[in-house]
Amino acid sequence: MFDLTLNEESVAVNLNLVSEFCDKSRIREAAYKIQTSRRYNTKVRSRSFQKGYLVWRMHSDAKKNEGKFSSNWEGPFRVREVAKGGAYHLEWLSGKIVPRTWKATHLKFYYS
Repeated sequence: MFDLTLNEESVAVNLNLVSEFCDKSRIREAAYKIQTSRRYNTKVRSRSFQKGYLVWRMHSDAKKNEGKFSSNWEGPFRVREVAKGGAYHLEWLSGKIVPRTWKATHLKFYYS
């Protein structure tokens, strides 16, 4: 029914096709990654804050203790200092310093 005999020429041709298929798949993968990153980057809004800005801070354990109707954000806080790598030192409006740094992804502008 099927001829399962392999000769040297057919094996060499198939090996050449394998490397060609690998190259095509690598090109297709790179094109897909570029397309995906472009689509993602069009919807990303970068946030950067400066010293003195008022911000909300994401409430870390909002859902754990108080239920689903608890607030997700707390504050307002004032940006005390801009650190490296997109991190910010915060302080309460009374001047009390918040002990650790916060990334911009966990902060949002406070509009009064």
